[in-house]
Amino acid sequence: MTKSLLFKAVFFGAAVAAPIAAVAAQAVTWAPGSEIAGQTVQVQTNGVMNSITFNADGTATIGTPSGTTVPGTWSAANNMLCLSANGGQECWPYSQPFHAGQQIALTSSCNQVTTFTPQSTNPPTQRSGGERG
Repeated sequence: MTKSLLFKAVFFGAAVAAPIAAVAAQAVTWAPGSEIAGQTVQVQTNGVMNSITFNADGTATIGTPSGTTVPGTWSAANNMLCLSANGGQECWPYSQPFHAGQQIALTSSCNQVTTFTPQSTNPPTQRSGGERG
């Protein structure tokens, strides 16, 4: 009888935990770009460190080491993070969110290795869609 009660408790616990885990996984689905929108990221290419602010409206501000500010635009779609400025565009593979203080090296569409280090990031944002999105 003890084994039967134990089995029922384990089965019931698993039956309740599975739907809860599925709901929790949906709640933290990553929306690309949401963690860097409005944030500044240190970006290093060929030994040059720039500061890029990824504004929430899709505009970007690139600060160079000499103090020059360059306006641009950015987008995050189709597993790519793209930055456009001065008539050119460069894109990097983008399949997971950036995390504050963590460096990540990515090779761009121009075949340049670029290291991104976000100063801070936004909390996870749920991707719209689905039954309640």
